[in-house]
Amino acid sequence: MPMQVGFSRWFPQRCAICAVDVAAPLVCAACLEDFFSVRRNRCLCCAIPLPGSASTCPACLRQPPHYDVTIALADYAAPVDGLVLALKFGHQLELAPILGSLLAERARHLAPCPLLLAVPLAFERLAERGFNQSAEIGRAVARALRAKFDLSILMRVRHAAAQASLSLAARRRNIRDAFLVRGDVRGQSVAVIDDVMTSGSTLDEIARVLKIAGATHVTNLVVARTP
Repeated sequence: MPMQVGFSRWFPQRCAICAVDVAAPLVCAACLEDFFSVRRNRCLCCAIPLPGSASTCPACLRQPPHYDVTIALADYAAPVDGLVLALKFGHQLELAPILGSLLAERARHLAPCPLLLAVPLAFERLAERGFNQSAEIGRAVARALRAKFDLSILMRVRHAAAQASLSLAARRRNIRDAFLVRGDVRGQSVAVIDDVMTSGSTLDEIARVLKIAGATHVTNLVVARTP
């Protein structure tokens, strides 16, 4: 019986953005620096890009959200937005482990390793799409961090209208009481995974119900942050 040779020996892996050959199916060093730079100064709380060396944005200082920290891989802009859209609407599920691995690498400093949750989709949207992109990314994060990942704790109990066309105040009203915590998170540090953070209203509402349920610290782990 002939010996089977690994697929990658004959077909090199490609960078998910520029398609240059890389040693692993991730992102090349040049694209990491250009689009996922750790030197991008962001608000420690909501991850909005900040000028200079400021650590917290005026909005979070004025009205602190219920979550404590947000870690974002990149801005929601080209070409990262294309990766998110290809996963979300193009059903290119092979992108989830790539984005999840990058997100896990950015979050390795978190100690102790938090309980990982994903932003749940409404039942109608999940049935239509067939998968939850945040959950797919979360599975890769959990594997890389060797962390507990639980999709049963956080439930979406109300289908809210699409947030995109709403004002910030309307977004907060729209998402209020849309989530329920069913598991025991008392005394735990929790990380919530999402693909894109725009206004932060959804993640803020999730953090609110998690803290009511007893979570002590809530971190957002997001692939992209809308500037």
